[in-house]
Amino acid sequence: MKAHRIETKLTKNGTLILEDLPFQAGEAVEIIVLERFPQSSESNPYRLRGTVIRYDDPFEPPVPIEDWEVLQ
Repeated sequence: MKAHRIETKLTKNGTLILEDLPFQAGEAVEIIVLERFPQSSESNPYRLRGTVIRYDDPFEPPVPIEDWEVLQ
């Protein structure tokens, strides 16, 4: 199944015109129409920017060294 995506706007009378599609004449196609919502200017792509991040000891091993099987 081939898929082709195109973004366009409806005309004043609600007509949709699709031109230069990559399909052959007589080929059966399925059309799905989805409403395109505008990007909100309030959406922040950097949601964690400015939040407090604290590392007490980032290089400390996750388990005590005495419990490492490889060292025994």
